[in-house]
Amino acid sequence: MRIALLISGGGTTAATIITACKSGQLKNVEPVLVIASREGIDGIKRAIDAGMKPKDVVVVNPKTFSALDDFGQAILQNCEKCGVEFIGQYGWLCLTPANVIKKYDGMMTNQHPGPLDPGRPDFGGKGMFGKRVHAARLCFVKKTNRDSWSEATAQRVARKFDEGTVLKRKQVSILPRDDADALAVRMLPIEHEVQMEVLQDFANNQVKELTRQQFLVRPEEIGILQECKKEAIEKYPKG
Repeated sequence: MRIALLISGGGTTAATIITACKSGQLKNVEPVLVIASREGIDGIKRAIDAGMKPKDVVVVNPKTFSALDDFGQAILQNCEKCGVEFIGQYGWLCLTPANVIKKYDGMMTNQHPGPLDPGRPDFGGKGMFGKRVHAARLCFVKKTNRDSWSEATAQRVARKFDEGTVLKRKQVSILPRDDADALAVRMLPIEHEVQMEVLQDFANNQVKELTRQQFLVRPEEIGILQECKKEAIEKYPKG
């Protein structure tokens, strides 16, 4: 399965996946393209250091396009050139254009650092990325005094942020002294595991979709969630 990895920041997950493919830990998965959404990010160097050829690491910056479809067409042209069969979003902060989602329907996943409950209130959505997600989750758990855990998630890509079906998730316990920084450090290797496992599921044609039997956020807690998200965005303006 020939994959493209989309990144917008440090690229630690992408580098971990590339390394796992090169070592044979991930089987029948071949990274053939890395697309960065801006110049100069650490993820570009990490991808090359992990074994990508420099010519296969490209920058497609949405700010250089006047229309979202044009941005998507540039992504698609690079993918087609490399024979990409699957796209993974790993710390990709851009809204993915509809033409890309249509072309790779069912063959795109997104990494999210917190628990999701698509179609109901959760810890995703516009502006929810990076340490903001951890801060919002910690705030919510403290104010509701329940479910002292967070969750690394792999999901399908949808036209709106974090609304795709969940495919794999793993819980991480929240410790009494955790802040967003400490939780992020403990969560990251679990995020890597989740993304690699779902990639192997796709390569083995063993993908399963997950749903929650109970509300992640109860109806009476929606106001608390909104407060926690607002506080998290204010505390971490850069995510």
